Amino acid sequence: MQQGDVKALARSISLVENEQPGYEAFLQSLHTTATKIIGITGPPGAGKSTLVDAMIGLLVKSGKKIAVLCVDPSSPFNLGAVLGDRIRMSDWYTNPNVFIRSLATRGSMGGLHPKIIEITDLLKAFQFDHIIVETVGVGQSEIEIAGLADVTVVVVVPEAGDEVQTMKAGLMEIADVFVVNKADRPDADIFVKNLQQMLAPTFSRHYNEVPVVKTVASQKEGIIELLDIITHQLQKSHLTDKTFWLLAERAFYLIEQKRMKGVDKVALKKEIEAVYQKGSFNLYQFIADK
Repeated sequence: MQQGDVKALARSISLVENEQPGYEAFLQSLHTTATKIIGITGPPGAGKSTLVDAMIGLLVKSGKKIAVLCVDPSSPFNLGAVLGDRIRMSDWYTNPNVFIRSLATRGSMGGLHPKIIEITDLLKAFQFDHIIVETVGVGQSEIEIAGLADVTVVVVVPEAGDEVQTMKAGLMEIADVFVVNKADRPDADIFVKNLQQMLAPTFSRHYNEVPVVKTVASQKEGIIELLDIITHQLQKSHLTDKTFWLLAERAFYLIEQKRMKGVDKVALKKEIEAVYQKGSFNLYQFIADK
């Protein structure tokens, strides 16, 4: 993998994702680089995949090697990914400078994959120039991305007034950059102005103004400006109290995963079925007996 073998990287991700024997020792032996992670998030239908596709095009043109992790919604019944969204990035699957991997959320509540931290560290060990993580637009619970990305880009559309209002307590506060995509639609300028006004109370938390960028991703408009702002934000990021909070967040998540390891959802379902058949099933009594 360290010699640049993409197939080895893909196999390594599968090894970690499926918790094959030896994966923990493998992770402990990694020498990761300082490659920054760009998180792209926002409500469904905002055009996140089209935006990422346009960003890849510009970055590849400038000679960069890019890794993209696309976290897809998964079926609650079989935990498999719904991969329709990835069709928009099909141009890049055979490009030697672009690595794209789709991951299912596998029931993870925060809109991310349960092994997302480990997988991004694998990508860092591979020495890409940029790592982009595009996440499922599941609303407020998706603030988990802030614990992973060095810069978090929240993508919305001009019609998202009500959605933005409901996001205010969550996504509004974790955004380092706001993108108003599909900005060729009516009332885009009014929406941008309203968004900037809504962001005003959060300025003190961010220590500086949160940039709002207008794009039309399908026409590749505004992408250069967006990448300039992201690059500037990445250069600004240095060791601060937030850095260690993010590391603590990742450590907490990994410890939580480790302690939950013995809990199997399929086994739980079978146990619940068996108890349910006996009648008078009580969820809280069932949990207390575990």
